[in-house]
Amino acid sequence: MIVSEITVIGAGPGGCTTALSLAMRGIRVLMVDQATFPRDKVCGDALSGKVVLTLKRLNEDFPKELSFEPTVIASHGVSFIAPNGKVLSVPFRRELDPENPPGFIAKRVDFDNWLFNKAAAHPLINIETGIRIENFVKENDEWILSDKEKKFSIRTKLVVASDGAHSRFAKEIGGVVMEDEHYCAGLRGYYSGVKELNENGFIELHFTKEFLPGYFWIFPLANGLANVGVGLRSDVVRKKKINLRKEMLNLIETHPVLKERFKDATLIDSIKGYGLPLGSKKRPLSGDGFLLVGDAGSLIDPFTGEGIGNAMICGLKAGEIIGGIKDNIYNKEALKAYDESVYKRLWPELNLSKKMQELVKYPWLFNLVVNRANNSKTLRETISCMFEDLDLRGRLKDPMFYLKVLFERK
Repeated sequence: MIVSEITVIGAGPGGCTTALSLAMRGIRVLMVDQATFPRDKVCGDALSGKVVLTLKRLNEDFPKELSFEPTVIASHGVSFIAPNGKVLSVPFRRELDPENPPGFIAKRVDFDNWLFNKAAAHPLINIETGIRIENFVKENDEWILSDKEKKFSIRTKLVVASDGAHSRFAKEIGGVVMEDEHYCAGLRGYYSGVKELNENGFIELHFTKEFLPGYFWIFPLANGLANVGVGLRSDVVRKKKINLRKEMLNLIETHPVLKERFKDATLIDSIKGYGLPLGSKKRPLSGDGFLLVGDAGSLIDPFTGEGIGNAMICGLKAGEIIGGIKDNIYNKEALKAYDESVYKRLWPELNLSKKMQELVKYPWLFNLVVNRANNSKTLRETISCMFEDLDLRGRLKDPMFYLKVLFERK
């Protein structure tokens, strides 16, 4: 049996950030993952400004080192394509970190492995891979964690569950329940030969009527490849009995603009599916002896689909809260500060995104917003902030913000 005061389940971006954040404070940690790295993760592959700035907080040199990776490209903005075909292109702002690109795009198999290796290189982080933890037994103030056959076991005081959307710990111990209206079904395929990919790495979100209130996306990748996919709330998929794969391929083949861009494109490998637990409602993120990080805590942005940045912010917050606990007493009262810290940072954005998700149910209204945003610098900056590590609270509380949105021109 391995004895570790703190155990992180899951070695994705949220788990690695948690481990590194703890190690920065001189705290030893054990991290366990069911996979062996490198491993793929179905995702849109975009790394927002939140990711860039979180990496910089972990290590000043991390963003620059990442930019030198041959499988990574810089991303400088996002293009929203409204149902009527109008385009709103919003550059990412660089004020907070002018030395590095405002965002990146990289396959998760590459980015996650890069960050995993950073964690693995730290002397205070011990890692076990190829181990699926399935049993969680609380004995007084400690947890006994083990695999299915109980051949591998851990005794620990604090569990940080960062094992993704299908976290067993989050469901069995954290009480997380899948709710279709707060869950998104997604598909991802890698293509070569897609035409007119943005040379500045702008990601594309196409709000076509077939996928509202979700969207179809095209994200450029290194070596001329593209991450192409769709995301749609699960309750809509169920209610309308939508075959997402069929509809995605049909859109590519029949849409007047997209069919030309995909005319010579080739699907690499296969289209893969995944689920996204959305942060469109507040849920408990902690309890006696545990924290939920990232997707395990259902913290994916309901409008942008941002998950990696939110998970990494959770990891930073987890390190801060755990590092500040006196006498290593990880009870519910002490860990409640984690919920407060995470939601103080993320809820203004998540709540705004929830409202924008509702907005896109009405094509005419979303068309209006895109038209309005093209004439409003304030609104464009607000949308840009949703992809960056900027706090929206002050702006959203200011009555002048809404006046600017209504009356500003260019």
